[in-house]
Amino acid sequence: MTQFTLLAWDYTDEGALERRMGCREAHLAALRELYHQGHFISGGVIVDDNGKMIGSNAHFQFQDRAAMDAWLETEPYVTQRVWEHIDIREIKLLDPHA
Repeated sequence: MTQFTLLAWDYTDEGALERRMGCREAHLAALRELYHQGHFISGGVIVDDNGKMIGSNAHFQFQDRAAMDAWLETEPYVTQRVWEHIDIREIKLLDPHA
């Protein structure tokens, strides 16, 4: 399995936070399913200085980048226009048990 980090910044238009909140439960349900499949490692929301949600940071593992991209095409934050800028990089997370 190849590990990836995703850094995604939300759209900044007036309706961006409303879109995020509108599909947040679907997004979290999808992440729970990915976790059970062994693909989601960890992640969370990025907030600004006032605590407003403005993006996401997460770690995943997939067979390859094509599999990661295939999942991303169905991700609610992508299909519902929450994430505007997405940067995905291959990583090698430290195994604290090694």
